[in-house]
This record gives sequence, C-alpha cells and structure tokens, in this order.
Amino acid sequence: MKYSKLFSKTNKTAPADADCINAKYLVQGGFVDQEMAGVYTWLPFGLRVLHKVENIVREEMNVLDAQEIFMPCLQPREYWETTKRWDSVDILFKIKSQTEKDYALGATHEEVVTPLAQKFIQSYKDLPFATYQINTKFRDELRAKSGVLRGREFRMKDMYSFHTNLEDLNEFYARALQSYLKVFSRCGLQVKAVEASGGIFTQNQSHEFQALTSAGEDLIIACEKCEFGQNSEVATLNEGDKCPKCGGVLNKVKGIEVGNIFNLGTKYTDAFDVNFTDENGEQKKVLMGCYGIGTSRLVGAIVETFSDDKGIIWPKSVAPFQIHLVSLGSKDATVVEQVNSTASSLHDELESAGIEVLWDDRSDISAGAKFADVDLIGIPLRLVVSEKTLRENSVEWKERNSAEAKLILSVDVIESIKSFLRS
Repeated sequence: MKYSKLFSKTNKTAPADADCINAKYLVQGGFVDQEMAGVYTWLPFGLRVLHKVENIVREEMNVLDAQEIFMPCLQPREYWETTKRWDSVDILFKIKSQTEKDYALGATHEEVVTPLAQKFIQSYKDLPFATYQINTKFRDELRAKSGVLRGREFRMKDMYSFHTNLEDLNEFYARALQSYLKVFSRCGLQVKAVEASGGIFTQNQSHEFQALTSAGEDLIIACEKCEFGQNSEVATLNEGDKCPKCGGVLNKVKGIEVGNIFNLGTKYTDAFDVNFTDENGEQKKVLMGCYGIGTSRLVGAIVETFSDDKGIIWPKSVAPFQIHLVSLGSKDATVVEQVNSTASSLHDELESAGIEVLWDDRSDISAGAKFADVDLIGIPLRLVVSEKTLRENSVEWKERNSAEAKLILSVDVIESIKSFLRS
C-alpha cells in the first residue's frame, strides 16, 4: 500500500483530551477517529489491526470446535424481562420503536443465544456444543474513557457453551481458559487468569484475564511463575504468599482486563426453561458457560503495553503491516528517480512474496517527518531506500524496538525479512 493513496493521515499533535496512551497514539497515528465519547470509527490502519486480533481469536475458538454465528444487536424487551434484567442492568441502551415496542441494543447476548439454542436442543444427543460470534456491543457507560478500553460501542467475541452436566461444563471451561491464554500470547501479551467475581452477568465461578502492564487500571495478586492470579478486591491471598498452583511467589501487579469467562450454571436456562431429555428419558436443565474477549479493548491493551515516547511498537502478529518502506528525497532529480524506481520495485517484490508493506512514497515530506511517522505508526520493521543506500547496493534496516540501524544488501533483503518475520 502506498501512503500517498491513504485518505487518513497521521497527526503531528496528540488529541488534547487524550487520557491514556492508546487514546493518544491510536488517534494521532491515524488508526481510529473519535466520533463522540466512547465511540470510534476504525480507519484503515486500525481496522487491519482489529481484523488480525479477531482472526487470532477466531482461530483459537475454532480449535475448541465452537461454531461461529452472528446474532442481532437489536433485542426484544421481552427477552430481557424473561431474565429479569430489563430494569436491573443499568448500562443497557433502551430504544422505543415507532410501533411503540421496546428494544435493547445488545450489551451481551445471553438473552438471544439461550432461546436460540433451545430451538435445537431436544435430548442429550444434541449436547454439548459451543457457539460464538464476533460482533458490536453497546453499553451505556457513565464514564466512557481510556480510549478504546472503555467504550459505549465496541467489538467483542462472546462464546456460549451448553452442557448436560457440571463435569462436562468444567472440562470445557478449563479448555477455554487455556485457549484464552493462547490468544493473548499470540497477541504478544503476558496475561494472568485471575479468579474474580462475576459482576452483573453471573453469580457463579468466573475468571478474568489481566494483561500485565504498568499502565493497568486494576490491581491484582499474581504468581511470578504461572498464570495464576486473584483480583485484589476479592483476593484470599496476599503479596508474598505462595502460589497455590505452582508454589511461586505472589506479587502485586497492575493489569488491564481483556477477557472473562463465566460458569453460568442454569441461570439463563432456568429463565427460558431450556431442558433436555437424558438417557433415562428424564427432563433436566441445560448448563451454560459464557466466554468473552473484548477485541477492540484488546487492541487498546496492546498499545498500552507496547509503546514508547515516540509511538506504538506493534507485535508482529497484529501489526497493520509487516514492513514500513521509506523512500527519501534528494536535491538531484536523477537520484530521486532512481530512489523511487528502486523503492517501487522493492514494494512490488515484497507484495508478490506475500509480505505486507506500507510504502511512504510521499515526495513533499521531509525525512524527519517520515521517520517520526514510522515510529508513531509502529510497524515492526523499517526499510529505507535513499541516495546513500543506492551507492551501497543495499537497503537500510531498522527494527522498531531497536535503536540501531544497519545496511542489508539488496539481494538479501527478501530472505532477511522472511527470517525476521519467522523469529
């Protein structure tokens, strides 16, 4: 992709009301545009990152044999009255149709997925199964803040599992927990599976997943060796205690919540009277689990974790592009033509090799401004073609998380990039 063709651009200054790192860099870097408090347009750069995050999530949910669906965001009032949550969930957006009917905008989808599953559950032979979606959610947050970490409209993956017995639910719950840890690891994050209360969504066992970062808003008690942790608000252990799982030392650390899983029991199947016939012909209640990852929130957590005073430092797995190619100008028109021709050929060669490349081909921008944009946007590897590199039959190579630049012979560039991306 050529930078000159993008309709969205970076900004020299951060938004004045930015209250955290992701709010600053995602807007300044041209990843998102704020429409109002808690509501963002995802621009080309940001959407590429969001898609990569969501594809990682999708791949790991598919490994669990969960089946993807897509549920409506517009939900009838009677579903929420069935669960007695129409008046008890204060973050619920409620709208009235011109037909005088009341609807909710989906803050969560238990009220939709439970009666949906009921249509397909007859006997124990229909269970267990899990289904998930990646969709837009709406929550009427009083204090939408922290960029994409706490929005009124946001993206989320929510999965729901249905079981005949607690043993089966617990087995799937444990597998889902491990899948979540793999999702976050693939996104470059160090995450703890923290024992927590279920909040407004459940009264049973739950875990929240906390990405460890000094920019975190939550305080947790976490093991220094394994994934175990407890939210400090419900902790039964203290800093300095031994981890009950591996024996490591527990420390107080900050984190950002990026996902949660709940054992719902029969909370919603009781409300909707969802039963199955067991092997003996008896009617029993279906048990449920719920598993959520805030995918847009996850993007914000990655930025909070991986950045410096110049901009974002994207992990390779979720970066908008793998290579940021920069061509530099010259006072000599002939050299400019040679630089652009070389950069254009390299751009095409990279794309032909299946390597995602953003080429800053702008001719009216200084080298300093281009390099500032490189650091702000945060693509893992910068390649520079200039008058100097032409003389050396090479390309300048600089990794975003390194202070050093070096020259790579042009004939070795493609293989060197492939090796870099595999590492």
